[in-house]
Amino acid sequence: MKKMKWLPLTIPMILALAASAPAETQVLMMATTTSTDNTGLLDTLAPAFQADTGVELRWTATGTGKALKLGENCDVDALIVHAPAAEIAFVESGFGVDRREIMYNDFVIIGPDGDPAGVKGMSVAGALDKIREKAATFVSRGDNSGTHKKEISLWKAAGKDLPEKEAWYVQTGQGMLATINIAAERDGYTMTDRGTCVKYEANAGGNPHLKILVEGDDMLRNQYSVIAINPANCPRARHDLAVKFIDWITAERARGLIRDFKLLDKALFIPNAK
Repeated sequence: MKKMKWLPLTIPMILALAASAPAETQVLMMATTTSTDNTGLLDTLAPAFQADTGVELRWTATGTGKALKLGENCDVDALIVHAPAAEIAFVESGFGVDRREIMYNDFVIIGPDGDPAGVKGMSVAGALDKIREKAATFVSRGDNSGTHKKEISLWKAAGKDLPEKEAWYVQTGQGMLATINIAAERDGYTMTDRGTCVKYEANAGGNPHLKILVEGDDMLRNQYSVIAINPANCPRARHDLAVKFIDWITAERARGLIRDFKLLDKALFIPNAK
């Protein structure tokens, strides 16, 4: 057996080895909504961001309420969320900085093709009133997500209390795609962002059990924003990487990727960063 001969390392040799060693990849931790994850959008954006900046994007997908709490607790460096009022309160409370709008789509109400409550083509308020009147199954995320917050506001705008104690009103406590699947199993209605709706359609080969029945109402706009965690509140947050991500996702390269991201030849999000 041949022995290895160890030679003493000189200073120049140590420097040469250090220079040749691969640099440690910088990692940006982000909390985001289930819609940006379920649709596959982040699977498109993350590798492009890393190729352009050298920074790896890692994320956890949850409802906006939980995402904001992760930011408040200093568990992440940045957020992508879609509940403007809650986001503004988050920033004004000193938990976030550099909030920028990045894209939008809209919410839709989907239900069985047979439409047992007869809501197709109605306004949001009219559709919710009809669902309540018919006691038709309505499946809610019930998870304090941006979608859930919006749904609550729509019930209130319709002039009625949230029907959370009614037998026909089902709360899943789960993400959007899981909630749609539960609504489909129960032959019920639900409200979803259009991006996840298109993903659901694609998963069903373009022929889903639940169809879009209510859309186009001005109240259904769904705005997404990016926020950096405030380093004054979270000194260990990688604010430098969060700013790099914000600059990247609001620039033309990312806007083009968002614009071109489609399923079934349908756009899921519309970039609107200024």
